[in-house]
Amino acid sequence: MTHLLHLDSSARRASFSRELSARYAATWPGTRTYRDLAADPVPVIGEAWTEICDAVLAAGITDPAHYADLVESPRQQEAWSIVEPLLAELLEADVVLIGAPMYNFSIPAALKLWIDQVTFPRMSLRGKAFVIAGARGGTYAPGTPRAPFDHHERYLRDFIAGHYDVDDVRFVHAELTNALVDPHLAAREAERVASRAAALAAL
Repeated sequence: MTHLLHLDSSARRASFSRELSARYAATWPGTRTYRDLAADPVPVIGEAWTEICDAVLAAGITDPAHYADLVESPRQQEAWSIVEPLLAELLEADVVLIGAPMYNFSIPAALKLWIDQVTFPRMSLRGKAFVIAGARGGTYAPGTPRAPFDHHERYLRDFIAGHYDVDDVRFVHAELTNALVDPHLAAREAERVASRAAALAAL
């Protein structure tokens, strides 16, 4: 049976990215693990984490099952106690579903903290798939004036495909969500509604 790791990272409890990721998760036929990175944020990596990372790199270890063999000092043990359950959830998953709104042209800090904790040198996740359920206040679609400022999808796609060596990375976005609250975007409400409907249908 296939396993889904479902992550949410929006600071809003009733957010578009949460709505989208929940739609995908509701159709999942296998087992699931859920983690709310905003409600229960993971800590910032510290020096002990960097020591483990350096040891992994120096030893040329690419199999995460052997990372723990390099953990030595009490500080490193403490750092590893944070990494270990997060990494185990990631490795167990066949599909990783991430609810990720765009914040300031990029991803939420809560999501970046998780990425930092579970990422080590030359760590391949080939064979897994990633689905990103995104939401953006404006529109950053190709060909739009703000497309060059999209460091949200671009960062996640480059990182997941480039570092994790994952071929299957899919994005579904609800665009123009700020049309609900921003008077300057009020005239684009119909576009917002259509984008949300299309995203829900795609998921």
